Amino acid sequence: MRALVCSEITDDLTGVEVSEVATPDPGPGEVRIRVKATSVNYPDLLLCQGNYQLKLEPPFTPGMDISGEIDALGEGVVGFARGDSVVGGMRYGGFAEFAVVSVQGLQRKPDNMSFAEAAAYSVAYLTAYVALVRRANLQAGETLLVHGASGGVGMAAVELGKLLGASVIATGGSDLKLDAVVAHGADSVINTQGGFKDEVKALTFGRGADVIFDPVGGDVFDESVRCINFEGRLLVVGFTSGRIATLSSNMPLIKGFSVLGVRAGEYGRRFPERGVENLEQIWQWAREGKTRPHVHAELPLDQAVEGFHMLQRREVVGKLIIRPDA
Repeated sequence: MRALVCSEITDDLTGVEVSEVATPDPGPGEVRIRVKATSVNYPDLLLCQGNYQLKLEPPFTPGMDISGEIDALGEGVVGFARGDSVVGGMRYGGFAEFAVVSVQGLQRKPDNMSFAEAAAYSVAYLTAYVALVRRANLQAGETLLVHGASGGVGMAAVELGKLLGASVIATGGSDLKLDAVVAHGADSVINTQGGFKDEVKALTFGRGADVIFDPVGGDVFDESVRCINFEGRLLVVGFTSGRIATLSSNMPLIKGFSVLGVRAGEYGRRFPERGVENLEQIWQWAREGKTRPHVHAELPLDQAVEGFHMLQRREVVGKLIIRPDA
C-alpha cells in the first residue's frame, strides 16, 4: 500500500515522502480501515520535526484522525462488519491507504457527515471539549476568549463555547479568516495585528475573559495574562507561534487566575471512563447536527507534505484533509 512515511526527522520535512509499505493486518480487538480521509493536525507536523511530546524513531507514518470503511476484522471484534463506515483515532499511522485501529478508538461515521468532515472532527473537538469542560469548567454566561480561532481546534472551541452558553470572543491575524469564524458562531472577533487586550477589556466592561483558550503561545500568551478576569482560567493548548511562553508566579497570585495544561489524548489515557464519556458526548453532538467542522480543502496523498507546509504558513481555515483514496 502507499503511505506517507517520515524516514528522517527534519525541520523542513524533506525526510517525509510517499512510499510503498506493507499493508498491516489487524490484531485481536482491531480492525483494518480502507482510509477515505485523514485530517492534518499540528501534532503531525511536530512529530515529523521531532518537536512533539511523543518521540518516534523513523521510519513511521503520521496521521491521527481517519475515516473510511472497515476492510478486515481482527479476532474478537464484535459489533462491526466489513464495509461499515467508521471514524478512527490513533496517535500515528493515518496517512496511508489502509490503517489498523483498535475498536476502542472507533466510532461509526454519522450519516449527516461526509468522510472528510468526519476525519476533521475527533482531535479538534475532543481537544476543545477536554479544555473547556474537563479543565476549565466553562459555565453558561461566562466570556470565552479563543485564540487562533480560524484553525481547526480554534473553530471547535468557538462552536463548543457557544453550545455551552458562553459569550465567545475570537482572535486571529486575518479579517478574511475571521469572517469564517463569525459564521461558526463567534459573538465578537479581534484581529490581533494591533494587539487584543484593550478590545477584550472593552468587550467585557473591564473585567477580562473568564476562560482563555490558547493554542498559540508566545506573545499571545503574554498578552492574555493582561486581559484575564479574576478567577479566570488560562488554557495552554499548544504553541503554534513557535515560542513557549514563561510566566512569573506573582501574576496568577495578584490577578487570581489559574493556568491549566490541556492534553486531550493523555486525559483519556489517564481517566479511561471519562475518555469514553468525552468521545460519546462530542459524537452525539455531531449526530444531532449541533457541531460541524469546517473543511478548508481536500488533497491527494501525493500532496500531503504540501498540506503540512500550508499549515505552517497559516493558510488553512478550519481543517485540511488528505485523501489517500484519491
